[in-house]
Amino acid sequence: MPISRYVDPSIPSGGLDTSVVALTTDVVRGGKPVVGYGFSSIGRFAQSGLIRERFAPRLLRATGEELANDDGTNVDPFRAWDVMMRGEKPGGHGERCVAVGTLDMAVWDAAAKIAGLPLYRFLADALRSGHAGATPNAGSPIAPDDASTSVAVYASGGYLYPADDVTRLRDEARTLLAQGYTHLKIKIGAAPLARDLARVESVLALLPSGAHLAVDAMNRYDAARSLEAADALAGYGLWWFEDVCDPLDFDTLTAVCARYAGPVAVGEALFSDAEAKLLDAFGGVRRDRDVLQFDPAHCYGVPGFLRIVDALVRRGWPRAAFWPHGGHLYTLHLVAALGLGGCEMNPLSFQPFGGLADGAAPDGGRVAPPEAPGIGFEAKAALHEIFEV
Repeated sequence: MPISRYVDPSIPSGGLDTSVVALTTDVVRGGKPVVGYGFSSIGRFAQSGLIRERFAPRLLRATGEELANDDGTNVDPFRAWDVMMRGEKPGGHGERCVAVGTLDMAVWDAAAKIAGLPLYRFLADALRSGHAGATPNAGSPIAPDDASTSVAVYASGGYLYPADDVTRLRDEARTLLAQGYTHLKIKIGAAPLARDLARVESVLALLPSGAHLAVDAMNRYDAARSLEAADALAGYGLWWFEDVCDPLDFDTLTAVCARYAGPVAVGEALFSDAEAKLLDAFGGVRRDRDVLQFDPAHCYGVPGFLRIVDALVRRGWPRAAFWPHGGHLYTLHLVAALGLGGCEMNPLSFQPFGGLADGAAPDGGRVAPPEAPGIGFEAKAALHEIFEV
C-alpha cells in the first residue's frame, strides 16, 4: 500500500509504501473467523516479497500443535515467532526484521482478540505469567507490575513542504496543538541549516518552551554537519535531537553526545538486541537523559523488542527512556503493557495507518489504548476498510 509522509498525500513522498497482512484463524466469534491485522509500521518500505516467499509459508505449513498455547485455546505468539524464525541465521537483520514484525503484529492482534482482551492487557498478562518466550534471560526485568491505562504521547510530523514551507509547517503545528497534543516533533536536515532554524523558531513561537519540541534529522548529517547542527540547536533547550547521523556511525554520535548537552534520541534504525548493546557500549549515549526509539514492528515484532528492552534495562537504562518510533495504535499498546516512557503518534501524516482511534484525543498529552479486543484497528474506519479488502 502507498503511504504518504504528508497531510496532503498529493505531495511526492518518495514512493514510500507499507505491507499489509490479514491473518485468518479457525476460531469463530459472532459467526465470523477471528482475523488479526498487521502492517510494516511507518517510514520504511514494504517487505511483501519476504512475507510471501519466506515467512508466511512457514506459518501456513505449521501444525496446530506448533502454534497453539499449552491448553490449545489460543495461538501462542511466541511459538508462532519461533516458527517464522526457523533456519534463520544470526545477524543480517536488514529488512528481514520488518517482514517478521509485520506478521508478528497480526499474530498478536489475533491472539488478543481470541482472548477477548486489548493487546496491552493480553501482553502484560503474558509477561507476568512467566511465559518462556517472554523472558529472554532468567530473571528478566521486563515484566511490569501492571499495565498502564494512560500513555504519554507526542505528535510527529513537520516534513519539509515543497512550497510555503514555514507557513504550512506552522499551520500543521497549530492543528496538532488543537487536537490536544502538548509536545511536537518536526523534521530537519533536508534543507540548509539556516532554513531549518527558521522552521524550529516558527514552531517554538507556538509552544511554552523548547522542552515541548523535538527535532528529527532522519540520519542525514555527516560528521561535520552533525556538530554544526548540534552547536546551532544548543541554545533552544529542545526536548531532544533525534537521528543525527548514520545509525551505525558511533564515532560521530559519540562526538555529538560529548558536545550537545541536551538529550539525543536514537535507535529507530537499529533492529536487534545485538545492535542495541553496541549502541549502548560505543555510541556515547547517556542513560540519564537520552531517548531510545526502537520500533517494535521493525525489530522482529514483540519478541525482538522485548529482547532489546531486556538488554538495555539490564545495562541501567530506565524504562522511561523508551519512546518507540511508529506513531500508531500498536506502539501505544506496547508502551502501555511494558510501562515505558511514552510513544510517538502520527495524527496527520502516514494516513490512515498513523494516529489514534477515531474520536480519541490526548488529554494533557496522555491517552489510553483502545479497550476493544486486539489492537483496535477496527476503531479506525479508513484503516479497517483497507484491512478488509
